[in-house]
Amino acid sequence: MLKRSAISVVLTVLLGIGALDRVLALGATRPQSDLPRIMVIATGGTIAGEQGEPGTLGAYEIRKPIAEIVAQVPELKKHAQVETEQFSNIPSALITPEQWLLLAKKINSVFEKRTDLAGIVITHGTDRLEETAFFLHLTVKSDKPVVLVGAQRPPTGISPDGPINLLSGVRVAAAHDSRGKGTLVVMDDRIISARDVQKVYARTGGFSAQEMGVIGVVARHGVEYFYAPTRRHTTSSEFDIRDLETLPRVDIQYSYAGADGGGKTDAKAIIVATTGLGAGERAYYETLQRRGVIVGATFPSGDQVASPSTSRETFSIIAVKRMLPTHARILMMLALTRTQDFREIQRIFDQY
Repeated sequence: MLKRSAISVVLTVLLGIGALDRVLALGATRPQSDLPRIMVIATGGTIAGEQGEPGTLGAYEIRKPIAEIVAQVPELKKHAQVETEQFSNIPSALITPEQWLLLAKKINSVFEKRTDLAGIVITHGTDRLEETAFFLHLTVKSDKPVVLVGAQRPPTGISPDGPINLLSGVRVAAAHDSRGKGTLVVMDDRIISARDVQKVYARTGGFSAQEMGVIGVVARHGVEYFYAPTRRHTTSSEFDIRDLETLPRVDIQYSYAGADGGGKTDAKAIIVATTGLGAGERAYYETLQRRGVIVGATFPSGDQVASPSTSRETFSIIAVKRMLPTHARILMMLALTRTQDFREIQRIFDQY
């Protein structure tokens, strides 16, 4: 039998180098034992949904185990050696910051013990997917890819999107070029940085990011990247969650015409989603500051680039740069585990 190198020479002569590349990319199959090892950790969500009346647009319950979900996508075997673990099986709206901590610790422990793994895929509900992804982006201590995937339609429904999202997520996690790019979200064949990912609407194609947050695509021929995140994440992150059991409380409050602040709060910090504070709001947040509450501000869209407060200003607000309010809240929670100093917190927001 001819070896692969000999076959390549023959094909090169007969077909030319360009045709050879296409033949090898589309037709060659590697033995399973040679494929990258990927662990799929399940948290629940629509991707695990099961309808009482399959094949309809009806309601569903989240109960499918991850082993069954993976078994229903046989194409996975062409791209990776996949193993599974059930972390939870709940709607993502029920996920709490304490569960973020447990999940991040779980991932860090797996990477420490399993040096043979190429990456990890997390199946997740879409309601809180963008928040969990960003938390992992800041707390996972490995340059190996962590990829979150979900579904907008249950697997028993009409035209389910979960299987293709799972397949694409595994392909991204198995790709060597995915290393060093932090936590990624893969939905609808788009690779989105966890820092910028956003659920725009609740149907297929509903995940996106501002400007260059979509950093690559999953194509038929392979995984392609066009950009890479430059802000600090994963292995360059300063946040250490090993001994944390809880996170400081940080609230998000929305600014609007006629608002005078958010009422009583026992939060350590507040992120204000605003395009500009009115007089009543300003007085309210100044009062909170005198009580030691840190206040940060970002546009509701997360699209602005704000300037930090100067030392001459009596009302100092943390400037959040191009970050969703939900993401700013997560970064503030982690910042407060390291410091209460305003300047240090602003430095953190400037670097992440």
